[in-house]
This record gives sequence, structure tokens and C-alpha cells, in this order.
Amino acid sequence: MAVSPPLVFRTNRLNAARSLYPVPIFGDGSCFCWGIRRWYNRKLLSFRFLWSQYPSRCMTTSRRVQDRSRKKRVHDLEIVTEKWKIASKVLFLMETLKKEPEMIIPVRSLAQYRKQINLPKPYRISDFIRKSPKLFELYKDHNGVLWCGMTEKAEDLIKEEEKIIEQQADKAAEYVVRMLMMSVDKRLPLDKIAHFRRDIGLPLDFRINWVHKYPQHFRVVKSVDETEFLELVSWNPSWAITELEKKITGITENDSHKPGMLSLAFPLKFPPEYKKVYRYGGKIDHFQKRSYLSPYADARGQIAGTLEFDKRAVAIMHELLSFTLEKRLVTDHLTHFRRELVMPQKLMRLLLKHCGIFYVSERGKRFSVFLTEAYQGSELIEKCPLVLWKEKVLSLAGYRGRKKKIETFSDMSDTDDNCLLQSDSDEEEKLHVELEQQETMDYEDALLPDNSDMDVEEVSSVYQNS
Repeated sequence: MAVSPPLVFRTNRLNAARSLYPVPIFGDGSCFCWGIRRWYNRKLLSFRFLWSQYPSRCMTTSRRVQDRSRKKRVHDLEIVTEKWKIASKVLFLMETLKKEPEMIIPVRSLAQYRKQINLPKPYRISDFIRKSPKLFELYKDHNGVLWCGMTEKAEDLIKEEEKIIEQQADKAAEYVVRMLMMSVDKRLPLDKIAHFRRDIGLPLDFRINWVHKYPQHFRVVKSVDETEFLELVSWNPSWAITELEKKITGITENDSHKPGMLSLAFPLKFPPEYKKVYRYGGKIDHFQKRSYLSPYADARGQIAGTLEFDKRAVAIMHELLSFTLEKRLVTDHLTHFRRELVMPQKLMRLLLKHCGIFYVSERGKRFSVFLTEAYQGSELIEKCPLVLWKEKVLSLAGYRGRKKKIETFSDMSDTDDNCLLQSDSDEEEKLHVELEQQETMDYEDALLPDNSDMDVEEVSSVYQNS
């Protein structure tokens, strides 16, 4: 009688299990005792049952995973990621100087912000400052201490930003209120909201003054362990309408609106190499027609792992990304709200699965997620005043001007060599990134580790599985 292939497969596993649990015998071939024999049989049966529940997996090498992942990239959005990585460093330095009384600071004091600027150790902070002579200036006092300040153009840009933020304050307050309305307890930790400060246009004094300017909307409360929360004061029905509903139905405000079940299709824009893969088997059509609970409805009864639960999580991430200025977020900022907004544990897998709605950039250690419908190539379709302001700052950053030679200079924050006085050194070439060339795709920045769900290899493998 021929043995079927599944039976042969189980027999091979059984033999492997026996090799892991050998029967103890004496030299004459007899067992040690019947108790050990029974223990051996129980272990063997339990091992065989567990092994049957989990099929074997084929492991791939990192080289092959990276090759597959490279084919799934969207070059235009990778350029956007690289561009704003440079801008974030410049904006952080401008904010640091803005906090100082005279908006100047000793260069050696900037050494403590090396990690925030994401500047690799071989490079000097003074070199980074000299990259943007249209925004920053270097001075030295009578004692030879080097100071950093902003140019008149940069100071004018700071005043312009303050004016724009003040004009957009009510809209930013609306977004904060809507985030509180989406939370299950109608309150969020203040530390987590602070992650969205730059993304939704909140001022620098967000935690100190701004949160107290709208007592009709929210208030600051403290828990037993002194953790500060921002708590919703009043529910606004006209704000409980998602951005997707506004775009599809045309309803902008409705004072009698009650959030409930929705059945809306998300706008899709697939990467060039993945459209056929994602449409295979009609999965996209089933997902688009599936009903889900509105992000503003009470989600306490939702069952994790169901298809409706996952689509609601996609709707929440779509809503949060719609609030942001650039329709882009760092992925770990999204994962911070998994418990408060009732979302799955593995958000990264969900983002990668729905590659027609989101695009995940793998630049460095901290991944960024884009709302693909908001971009045409590498440009935002709709740009708010703050985005236009950031583009103006970026146009002045990284200017390759000639260095001004400073005599009797000593940079206290780094080593005391004279490599700073050299023009266009090899280190400078490594630090500078050309944004509009293909080489940006291979640039690897030394960023800080984060608390995201998966590393690059895991993300690439999920791309393959999706």
C-alpha cells in the first residue's frame, strides 16, 4: 500500500521529534522504568500536536529581501522623505536658537543636541552650521568663544512662522479636539500629542500656554501618577465627520450628525510594481465594499482581528494623516496611539498591506508613512501656508557658499584640530545630500533608533507577503 505524501511528511516530523526526546535505555536494551516511558510518550504526543499546528517557514537571506523591497519603492516619495529630513535638522536648530534670550548660543553648547540634529559623530556641529550661511551666522567674542546666531533673513522667517501659526491656531485646535473625540476615553496623554506639534502646526509653547487658550474645547488634567492628560470638555457633532466623508459626500458640517457605521471606499494610488499583486483575487474590491465603524464612534465593542476592526484602523490612520500639514508622519508617532484609539498591535503590517492608501518609506531607522492620494509625484497637491513656509526655509538651507575664515578659532564642542578651516573636505561631501538626483535613493542617514514595530528586514518581508 503506497503511503500518501502528507503521511510521509508527518512521519518525518515524528522521527525528528523522537530524535529530540530519546528513550533512556540500559545496555541490555530495557527501559529505565515505565514512568519515564509514559513521560516520553506524553512529551512526544504534545510535541507532535504543536508541530502540526505551525507549518514550517522558509527563511530568506537579507540580500534577497532587500532586492525585493527595492522594487517596491516610490522614487518621488523617497525624495520627499530625504528633503524633509534635511529640513527637520535646520528647523530644530532654528527653534533652539529661538528659545535663547538673544537668539544666540555658544557652539559648544549645541553639542548636547547632536542626537536631535541627527548628526553623525565624525562631523562637527560647526561644519553643519556653515552649510547654511543664509540662515545662520558664526561670531566669536573677545575670549575666542564661538557663538551661533541667525541671519536677518532667518529672523524674518521666524516672525513669519509665528504669524502663520497664529492665523492657523483655530484649525490646529479643531484637529486636537477631533483627536480627543476619536480616543476611547476622550483624553490623550499630553506627551503623545506633543509628537504632533510640528505635524499639525502647534506653537512652540504648546504645553505651557497654548493648551489653556481653548477652555471651551479641552483642559489639562493629571492622573494619580502625575501624568498630564488633555481631556475633552465638550463634544462637537459637526467635527465628528471624517475627511473621507467630506470628500465623498460633500458634507462639511452637520450639528445633528451622529457617527456610526460607514461603507466608504478609500482613494487608491498604487506603486508602479504592486498594482497587479494587490488586485489579485478581488481582495481590493472586498475591502472597499466592507462596512466599518466610524473613527468617532464608540469602539469599546470592537473585536480585534476582525476585518471590520482592521478597516476601522485604516480609517483612523487615514484621518490622522489628513490632519497633518504634509500628509506624512513618522510611523512610531502613529503606533503611540494604538491603545487610546483602539487599533491593532501590528500597525506596520496594516500600513504595508494597504499600499494603495499608504506608502511607507524605509529611510534610515525611523520610517515615514505617506497618504498617497495627497501627492502628485513628489509634490503635495494642496499646500497650506506652513508648508509653503517650510519650503522657503528649505530653499535657503544647505547653500554651498564659501566659508569665512575665522582667525584664532577654537571649537570647544569637538576636537581641537584645524580641519574646520579646510574648504570642501571629504567629510563635507559625505554630509551633503543632493536632493534631486538618483543618489538620494542610496543615502543612509545615521538616525536614532525608535520604537517602531519592525526593522527594515521585517518590513521588507511583510512587503513580500502582502
